[in-house]
Amino acid sequence: MIRSTSTVSLATLAGAVTLAILGATGGPALAQEAAEAVTEVAPVLPVSAETAYIFNSFSFLIHGLLVVFMTTGFAMLESGLVRTKNTTMQLTKNIALYSISGLTFYVIGYNLMYNGVDGGFFGIPGPWSAEDPLSADGTFTGDAGGYAAASDWFFQMAFVATAVSIVSGTLAERIKLWPFLAFAVVLTAVIYPIQGAWVWGGGWLSEAGFSDFAGSTLVHSVGGWAALAGAILLGARAGKFGPDGRVHPMPGANLPLATLGTFILWLGWFGFNGGSQLAMDSASNVTDIATIYLNTNLAAAAGVVVAMILTQVVYGKVDLTMALNGALGGLVAITAEPLAPSPLMAILIGGIGGALVVMSVPLLDKLKIDDVVGAIPVHLVCGIWGTMAVPLTNGDTNFGAQALGIVSIGVFVFAASLVFWLVLKMTMGIRVSPEEEALGLDKAELGMEAYPEFGRGSQAI
Repeated sequence: MIRSTSTVSLATLAGAVTLAILGATGGPALAQEAAEAVTEVAPVLPVSAETAYIFNSFSFLIHGLLVVFMTTGFAMLESGLVRTKNTTMQLTKNIALYSISGLTFYVIGYNLMYNGVDGGFFGIPGPWSAEDPLSADGTFTGDAGGYAAASDWFFQMAFVATAVSIVSGTLAERIKLWPFLAFAVVLTAVIYPIQGAWVWGGGWLSEAGFSDFAGSTLVHSVGGWAALAGAILLGARAGKFGPDGRVHPMPGANLPLATLGTFILWLGWFGFNGGSQLAMDSASNVTDIATIYLNTNLAAAAGVVVAMILTQVVYGKVDLTMALNGALGGLVAITAEPLAPSPLMAILIGGIGGALVVMSVPLLDKLKIDDVVGAIPVHLVCGIWGTMAVPLTNGDTNFGAQALGIVSIGVFVFAASLVFWLVLKMTMGIRVSPEEEALGLDKAELGMEAYPEFGRGSQAI
């Protein structure tokens, strides 16, 4: 990815110390003279190239760890929103899809997304490899603004795992394990990297002016489109929709676990958005990261509050699951541009995201599309909204380019996903039998339960 870097003066720190000492001991006059001297010297002494390299690499690594932790959040959220008989399946899928993402992004995905795109549609596939600017004895030989190659790979890989996690929650409670994992391979190895190359790899959409700071479309809508294609072919859970058109709620079994998962995702999102600044080698970049954290948090909080108010007005009671998804909707919405908005605009963007979640869930029910965890409203609908909101605060973008990106990526991902889901349906089959669905996927597919003591009274083990 193209990264813009800047330098910061090491004299700034020394000057600050000098000002503090002189202000305390020599009076305002000497402090003023020192301030003028620092102003003259500061631009002359930039951060060393090696220092910039260290801080940029650290940013990728620590923010990448936060994004990886989001995998735990998805696992907890999904496990809390399914029924007890399907809990182990969700946990199994989540650890498997993260592992698959790491392997496929190493073997083919990263290079397909970044290697030699040059304004085109995709790069040159092949195993990832890179050389760091170090001599044989470990001496640094690079330029300012660099970073350890593996730190960048690690950060980008964590994003891939997020996209496929979205699909897992939507299709819960009735999809077979191995067809789902086969789809995860294709999504992470081919579909995600190709559309990612169009923007973050310097491809044709980037050249057209499309902007997506941290992935409202490139990550979240991609997962939403893939989930929508799968949900349409897979069909709804047995008993979800009655013959008279009525919707039968199937509440999750563990709302404390779902709430924990949401808070973990909220925490991980600071890495998701903050790390997408792509540099931490200057005071300017660190200030931008802090602003991103602020706006990210405000958007999530607004999404919660708006979702709570709307559910109280519409249903007469606050719905916790809507509040949880309201937080996620606000987070997805601000992800396309978390730096440029003012705090008030971040609240507005996140609040609209929370409102869209509340409005989209019943719409999916009317269409008889069964989304177990509400991932399509959160990631697809709010991803579209957040991407289209970018020109409201970023003057370098326009609505036409944003719409072009949303439509082109949406058509590609949905069509490619639909084709592969069809292939899987005609070959392996993607849905368990009615008997297995009634029994629960934990027993039917895995032969183990998450809560084996339920219903056994006080039987001793």
